Amino acid sequence: MSRENTAVMSREKPILMSKLNVRWLGKVPYREALAVQNAIFKHSSRQHLLMLEHPHVFTYGPNADLEKNLKCDPKQVGAELVKVNRGGDITYHGPGQLVVYPILNLAPKHGANGPADMQAFVGSVEQLVIDTLVRLGVQNIGRLVGYPGVWVDVQSDEPKKICAIGVRVSRGRTMHGFALNVSTDMRYMREHIVPCGISEHGVTSLHELGFNVTVQQVADLVSVLAAQRFAGGEIDRHDVAWSAESTKTPTPSSSVQISARKPEWLRPHVNHGPEVLATKKTLRDLNLVTVCEEAGCPNLSECWADGTATMMVLGERCTRACGFCLIDTRKPLAPDTDEPMRVAQAVAKMKLEHAVLTMVARDDLADGGMSHVAQCIREIRFASPSTRVETLISDAKGTDSLEILFAERPDVLNHNIETVARLQREVRPSAGYARSLSVLARANAAGLVTKSGFMLGLGETKAEVEATLIDLAAVGVQIVTIGQYLRPSSEHLPVARWADPSEFSYYASFGEKIGIKHVEASPLTRSSYHAKQAAESTTAQVRDEAVSVQLVSLRA
Repeated sequence: MSRENTAVMSREKPILMSKLNVRWLGKVPYREALAVQNAIFKHSSRQHLLMLEHPHVFTYGPNADLEKNLKCDPKQVGAELVKVNRGGDITYHGPGQLVVYPILNLAPKHGANGPADMQAFVGSVEQLVIDTLVRLGVQNIGRLVGYPGVWVDVQSDEPKKICAIGVRVSRGRTMHGFALNVSTDMRYMREHIVPCGISEHGVTSLHELGFNVTVQQVADLVSVLAAQRFAGGEIDRHDVAWSAESTKTPTPSSSVQISARKPEWLRPHVNHGPEVLATKKTLRDLNLVTVCEEAGCPNLSECWADGTATMMVLGERCTRACGFCLIDTRKPLAPDTDEPMRVAQAVAKMKLEHAVLTMVARDDLADGGMSHVAQCIREIRFASPSTRVETLISDAKGTDSLEILFAERPDVLNHNIETVARLQREVRPSAGYARSLSVLARANAAGLVTKSGFMLGLGETKAEVEATLIDLAAVGVQIVTIGQYLRPSSEHLPVARWADPSEFSYYASFGEKIGIKHVEASPLTRSSYHAKQAAESTTAQVRDEAVSVQLVSLRA
């Protein structure tokens, strides 16, 4: 059998150069990562490199022979089975395996209007893996002619695959990538499947070859070499915390004491006039809870004076304990079946043009509470058909129950990412950066207007805030809110600093410059602040863009 060692294909570089946005996302279920990939592929023109691990999963392309190459019931071995739109037969992803998804712009093969050179791109990805392994000290590595991936012992009679490669290229843009076995449980490949449909050769990992390296060490090397290969060394990397130990963010020595006097721009002007009292009476008469009161929102009097309020459904007890939130975390009560009707009555009585529904996280419910929120939407639309409905939801653990809510088509689907990637596990340990991106990506794919928000003052850097905005824009988020974190009590996370109003103006400008349609940013901004205006502005822009596309199509 012919072998090919580490020589790269003799072709010009297939990648259109620009800064490489590298993200380590942690352990991410395959379907969630795929939703993020699909969204970035569709909405972003930037160069991205997603690095992560998956829980146990078998994936297969359209031409896979499962009858021949799947040798187990995936559920019995604790794995998912997912069909994907890529080349190749069945393969495995799991803990201890570094999975890398380059989402890149390829240069045309022949001239400005030619197709992308997919063969050169595959060769370039293979070479990235080969270069990584060479740097780690692995010898006798390369390619096998007629077989995809990267192999070790290529000069012997028993070559073994160490890295699977499967890519998709469409309209000059790439998806999927490679999976490099670092400390992988090889039983999943040897006993449960025929990896990539190749039965005549074995598989191996860096640990089996005697290289005691971690996934993090390999990822660090891959990110540097990928930036050199795909972006001329220009890299913007941000990581979710790597381990439980690294999630412990030390209290900043300059953190703001809870008793410290707030700057003038953080002191809301409270005025409980007749409109506020009328709104409060309506909500009390109907036994409704508002997040305005439960979360201590500084804009309560302004919003209530305008006859608007954000109603919190599914009770006032949350199954999560985020480090910034004041909501009660005792065991929640059963959902009140009359609540959707009472919410609708309040919306109609207050004559709201834009109703905002938020919810506590209800991980105790099989569907995460999505059916209840969906019923609230139906009742509001029955009682007040002209009212626009915005929902601020939990991630529902990323399950398919989100589709229940998507099917009701709220006018705005809001899910907050809350903070930058590095601080996620400290700020909201029961959620995740990639999961939140996937919720927003899936909502956008369902055709909904998507919205997200986060806080300043938890210890983030300017580069991390910019990266978060880039990631939100990349998955198609159209509205973003940014506000100052205010510590609810001494039991909550400390405030690292007070962000100056000029910073909020800068981030609003930055976000809109990179494609987010509306960024509401100020020290006192909260998720529902100016929600009506943001929705109207975004809807108008979406409508105008649709008209422009139709006109271009007609002229063509």
